[in-house]
Amino acid sequence: MRGTRGLAVAGGKGTLVRQRHQLFVSLLVLMDALVIAAASYSAWGLRRAVIEGFPPNSWETWFKEPLVLFSIPVTLVCLRAMGLYRPRRDRSIWSEQGQVIKASLLATGVMILVLWLVGNDLVDTQGDYGPATVGPFVLDAARVQFLGLAALMPVLLGVERLAFRVALRRLRQRGWNLRHVCVVGVGRLGQIAARTISRNGWTGMHIDFFISHHDETQRKSCLSRPVLGGLNDLESVLDEHKVDAVYLALPSSRAGETARLLKRLDRYPCDVRIIPDVPPRYLAQTMSVNELDGMPILSYRECPLYGLGGFTKRVVDVAGGVAALILFAPVMLLVGLLVAISGPGPVIFRQKRVSLGGEEFEIYKFRTMRHAAEEAGGPHWTKRDDPRITPLGQWLRRTSLDELPQLFNVLKGEMSLVGPRPERPELIARFRDDWRGYMLRQHVKAGMTGWAQVQGLRGSTSLRKRLQHDRYYIRHWSLRLDLKILWLTLFRGFVHRNAH
Repeated sequence: MRGTRGLAVAGGKGTLVRQRHQLFVSLLVLMDALVIAAASYSAWGLRRAVIEGFPPNSWETWFKEPLVLFSIPVTLVCLRAMGLYRPRRDRSIWSEQGQVIKASLLATGVMILVLWLVGNDLVDTQGDYGPATVGPFVLDAARVQFLGLAALMPVLLGVERLAFRVALRRLRQRGWNLRHVCVVGVGRLGQIAARTISRNGWTGMHIDFFISHHDETQRKSCLSRPVLGGLNDLESVLDEHKVDAVYLALPSSRAGETARLLKRLDRYPCDVRIIPDVPPRYLAQTMSVNELDGMPILSYRECPLYGLGGFTKRVVDVAGGVAALILFAPVMLLVGLLVAISGPGPVIFRQKRVSLGGEEFEIYKFRTMRHAAEEAGGPHWTKRDDPRITPLGQWLRRTSLDELPQLFNVLKGEMSLVGPRPERPELIARFRDDWRGYMLRQHVKAGMTGWAQVQGLRGSTSLRKRLQHDRYYIRHWSLRLDLKILWLTLFRGFVHRNAH
């Protein structure tokens, strides 16, 4: 009876939660507006300090600063557009901070664009004392003000939002501002959902009860919470016990019920969320939900380099490739001369390799074996102390200098500076069936260096560990990770005991 008595109050609490949400949103808008005003006036003060050196009567002009009347509504609209006033208790703090930065920079850009289009009546470009000279730069008043605003606003808004979040978490941990939740499904998936929600108490979501995923149920409880019926009892249970959110955690055997349940839940003013019955090993870190002409699509696996990411990576490849060619040109000329006199055969060895999307290309390397035909032999890796390798070739392999010609592959767009090492078509045909997820490596361009290589996984080291590191790189790709790998390559990528 204790659990049922607590549920009877849930409807009233749910209404109070919605009212509190409106109160919190209003409070948040007011706090945001004050912070935006503070950032605008701080940027104005920076302008006065840099351009005019704080004349004695400068404080009087602060109350005449017109930009604040423009910055507050524009920034609030941008914050709303980024979803920062929607109730998203499962949003992480760092995700919100990222959205705040985007909204702040967008608002600054909109203000600059509008002022440029309508003229600069709101902002005097020169100030009372003309432009200021800072080293080799000449700064006018408007530039200083907007640069200051672009730097200050995301910082101040981020600090304010962080403080607001921390305060809310403290309230929720004490039982205030809770949202009452019903989980539909008492199987493995429903229990995982319940444990996950309970474990993250900072969200303020409280599981009141379960509804079984069977039509009828004989269970009275699940994870110490009551089970108030089956799917046939859905309406009667929700009519009697109002909740703020319903989580559908149906096993795959009952997935066909989802559409009918969503239609039945349309009668209730509560949030509805679906937890797919997908084993964790299939869930990539980059999984997202998209929509095509109204059709929802769950992205299980996709190339991380579509759009702007691929463009920025290509810019880094071209710039880094040109810089590396200039830097290593004397070394490459010397190595080429030594290879030429080390024995018969071409200086540059070519071999078929596979890169992005399964495309084959010819990789360039300095020849390290006595004959090019030996180096192009059967589909297997070179072993340590391989008798076919020349003394010069052993040194080139240990220092990775034999791979410098691959900079031309990078400039041609066949490879990248960073990525999984390219493999031979014959070995890929062998590994694709034996090693699960091996073909994920071809979602990005092959690289001269990679996450596995800077971790020492080279030569005859474990293929499983190399594959794990390659998959980690693909799923967590970012420009920052590429730059980190390039930096580590300077210390770990050239000379390593596993290189042979």
